[in-house]
Amino acid sequence: GTCEIFDPPVSYWCSKDPQGGGTPGKMGFRLPTGVRVKEGQLVNGPYSDVSQAVLHVYRPSRWASWMFEVANYSAATSTFAFGRGGFQGARGADTGGDFFIEGVLEELDSPGEFFFNETSKRLYLFFNGTGAPPPSLELNAPQLETLVNISATRWSPAVNITFSNVSFTATTPTFFAPHAVPSGGDWALARRGAVFAEGTVGLTFDGCTFDRLDGNGLMLSGYHRNATVVGSDFSFLGGTAVALWGRTNETASDGTGGPAAGIDGTDGNHPDFTLLEGNTAREVGLYEKQASFFFQAKAVRSTIRGNVFFNGPRAGLNFNDGFGGGDELANNLIFSTCRETGDHGPINSWDRQPYITTTRTGTPSVVMQWRSIHHNLIMDNFSPQEDVDNDDGSAYYDTHHNVLVYGSTGLKSDYGGHDNHHHDNVYVYVDVAVATWKAEMQRGHADYFYGNKVILRKETVTMQPGVCIGPGKAVIHGNQYFTKTGQVKECEMALAKWQELGNDINSTVSLLPTAGEIVSWASDLLGVGVPEPAFV
Repeated sequence: GTCEIFDPPVSYWCSKDPQGGGTPGKMGFRLPTGVRVKEGQLVNGPYSDVSQAVLHVYRPSRWASWMFEVANYSAATSTFAFGRGGFQGARGADTGGDFFIEGVLEELDSPGEFFFNETSKRLYLFFNGTGAPPPSLELNAPQLETLVNISATRWSPAVNITFSNVSFTATTPTFFAPHAVPSGGDWALARRGAVFAEGTVGLTFDGCTFDRLDGNGLMLSGYHRNATVVGSDFSFLGGTAVALWGRTNETASDGTGGPAAGIDGTDGNHPDFTLLEGNTAREVGLYEKQASFFFQAKAVRSTIRGNVFFNGPRAGLNFNDGFGGGDELANNLIFSTCRETGDHGPINSWDRQPYITTTRTGTPSVVMQWRSIHHNLIMDNFSPQEDVDNDDGSAYYDTHHNVLVYGSTGLKSDYGGHDNHHHDNVYVYVDVAVATWKAEMQRGHADYFYGNKVILRKETVTMQPGVCIGPGKAVIHGNQYFTKTGQVKECEMALAKWQELGNDINSTVSLLPTAGEIVSWASDLLGVGVPEPAFV
């Protein structure tokens, strides 16, 4: 079927009626077959030769970008039939969105662009300068997609390898390399990187530079223990900066005679106790827009601490599943994410597909250990949705003592999400404090929202009735709300009236604070000093 374009050819979205956004009665993954371009849109067309052409197409809502080769082209009707491609995202659609074309000589129309004719072996360059290129001009043509390959096993791992102050640069694009769907999230990924490692203990990158790499930067695949990335810089990457991607039985028999489920992670063939500390990452996802500074699938107990992440096309950090848990995100600065996509946040998670691990209790369980997100400064200043977007089934998140700036919602749960706790945070200019969608919690598994300062753009604490009713309704209390009028509604009634019914006890509402008060709250919460203004 359609999912044979993935390697291995399995995906959560290839099941019928997948939960969390699937179309009833349809397989979740499907693709458009081509595009007919309106007259005048391709101003340099028609094209004489499309044998090297690549169409970069956004999925609707800009959830991902697809790349397609051209199988057939009609100059008369300006119609392109898609060839190989479309596997660069896990979520399909019947139609595409906005697009651009590369790999045709006629589009060589801007300084800095080039076209290499693979048949004639001739390179065309639109020189970015005055006059002819000087004789001293150097052009670099990367030939490798992987610069370092460490391949071992969990039974015989590579131990204590350290890269210190090493620069990695100039690799080839990998968006047409084989992609797979790591787990039940929206992402498809190439299990590749400029540095690829599998089967290590104590692997360390200290003070390294990953720059101008046209695929992923660092791929930690399969078994790893105590991998460390500290004081390193990632910039101008075609894909994701650091990706953790463990293995389960994607294609092996699960012993029941049924299709391979790939849910058993108890063999430990995954990254564990990974540390990212004191790194910077920017300008990632230059080619594949489903890219992040940090991506995790089938990995546990990662610590992401004291990093600065900015300028990315999609989420800054993405947890593709609820595999194991026990992760910590602390003391990071994250801003200017989701610059080229929609329906996301600086931190994103999914948990649609259960996995069995021993992380929580030491015995096999599908319940993950709590993930802790604390003492971060996060600004959702592009395409704002939530600073922490706990999407589609996400559970067991403890989000506390953060400063979260902008966004539509403070706490979000949807499509079966539960056990999502937000407390002691400062939310700066959000639309509503708590929102759920198709997430009717069971007793004992409610969301919690308490001890927060919430500066609201609107005069509404809650959105959707699941917050307000039922045995697992959200537990909300002890918050300070701030609005333009000093009034706020909760569950469609005035806060005071809602409190008379025994809800949201000890919460208050006041007028908007000053900018100085907001800065003071943030500095106190994060433990950073605010310098006195300097006058010259």
